[in-house]
Amino acid sequence: MFLKKKDTTPPQPKASRTEFRAMYETVFPILFRIAYRIANSEEAAEDLCQEAFFRLYEKNMVFPNPEEAKYWLIRVVKNAALNYAKRKDRERKAYQKAFREDARVVDTGEHILIKRQTRKEIKEALEKLPENLRIVLILKEYGELNYKEIGRALGISEGNVKVRVFRARERLAGLLAKDGSYVS
Repeated sequence: MFLKKKDTTPPQPKASRTEFRAMYETVFPILFRIAYRIANSEEAAEDLCQEAFFRLYEKNMVFPNPEEAKYWLIRVVKNAALNYAKRKDRERKAYQKAFREDARVVDTGEHILIKRQTRKEIKEALEKLPENLRIVLILKEYGELNYKEIGRALGISEGNVKVRVFRARERLAGLLAKDGSYVS
């Protein structure tokens, strides 16, 4: 499934079901966490991940090794999730404009628990980060990828990933401190 094609070799058949299933079971949880954190929807995250695997299978994609396939899938899901999030934001703004709804968030009794409140504050602060910093932090913290894997997935150097993660954490801490939040 993941061997690189050479121009002189005949086309290879589609990957076996066991190879594809192994890839799916290994990579899906990572892709789901990434898509969920970007799209903020379980259903959308699942759909985006399924679509990425469908594209991989239907196009009979060929990679030098399973790791390259993993990084390709991460890029596909990341981009699809970003597009989904942008589209949903545009839809929300259009809806608010059309119906002149108030965009303010009203706290309810659901936010009594400190853990829930902290998650909400972190999520809001994370959304305020620039996209290039937010993505590396999502891949690092929620995707549980190391610096090298993030670099390969985004097409940037490992050193650049480290710098971005550091800057993202610093900005996130600053945003949380400005709001009076304390997160250890």
